Amino acid sequence: MLHDLFPPGIQHALDLAGIFVFATAGALLAVRKNFDVFGIVVLALVTALGGGLFRDLVIGAVPPAAFGELSFFVTPLVAAGIVYFLHPEVQRINRAINVFDAAGLGLFCVTGTTKAYEYGLGLTASAALGVATAVGGGVLRDVLVNEVPSLLRDREMYAVPALVGATMVAVFISMHRLNAVTTGLAIVTTFVLRLLAMRYHWRAPLAWNRRSSVAEER
Repeated sequence: MLHDLFPPGIQHALDLAGIFVFATAGALLAVRKNFDVFGIVVLALVTALGGGLFRDLVIGAVPPAAFGELSFFVTPLVAAGIVYFLHPEVQRINRAINVFDAAGLGLFCVTGTTKAYEYGLGLTASAALGVATAVGGGVLRDVLVNEVPSLLRDREMYAVPALVGATMVAVFISMHRLNAVTTGLAIVTTFVLRLLAMRYHWRAPLAWNRRSSVAEER
């Protein structure tokens, strides 16, 4: 569906940009955890490709795009190599990486939703897989480093913007209004919500009547 909205070259470039940014974030976490070079590569690959692999396996798009397109596999390796050698410099531009990460979140939730719908899933299931595409790699990354996945403890609202973007795509599909403009609107909305959440430290609500000042269980 997206290939009807954007030229293939632009779509491919956007996919690679999202993969690169997610891989960079995963590799930086591996450095902070004092992982060796193999651990850095694994965490970069898992963060960048995990959500897309999960989506493709669920909808039966095999072999998954990550294995059918060499550039999808090579890009995380390049990101891991850059972080391995230049991680002090990369960490200095962490704010810029967070901005690109927010853009990748918007792109992946939209592409995940549309691809799931193309493979015959209903609108609700397609939106759910869109969210999984956007946040799935981060969940696998957190599990590998023995942390509570950010999806379950949504500090600064990471999953919520993806849910909003995926839902917008599903609504536009149901109204037969999915085009380049509405697709861009869903991506930008997700992107802006994520940036605002980081800027103002928004987070998803806690359990009813539980004060945010109460210490979290570890």
